[in-house]
Amino acid sequence: MTAVDAVEVTLFGRPTCHLCEQAEAALTPLTERLGARLVHVNVEADPELDARFGLAIPVVLVDGTEVTRAPIDVSAVRSAIVAAAARDTKDGRAASN
Repeated sequence: MTAVDAVEVTLFGRPTCHLCEQAEAALTPLTERLGARLVHVNVEADPELDARFGLAIPVVLVDGTEVTRAPIDVSAVRSAIVAAAARDTKDGRAASN
């Protein structure tokens, strides 16, 4: 497993959100190209997340740190993935996973 494989990109959204669909369409090829994992979270399934994010979706986290909200800044997500992978390599996280 490489350091980038250990990077998790979380997309918070809801099924009826066209901005969330656009974010997914932009993030899927990016995460596939960089080898990161894209995780989808439906905020409607969790009242706490729904209250936290409300209409601010989509929201993107990289390794648990918020990177961008609508409109999604794909360059910021790319930079965050690369930075997280570099940290993971330095910390030895990829080698232990």
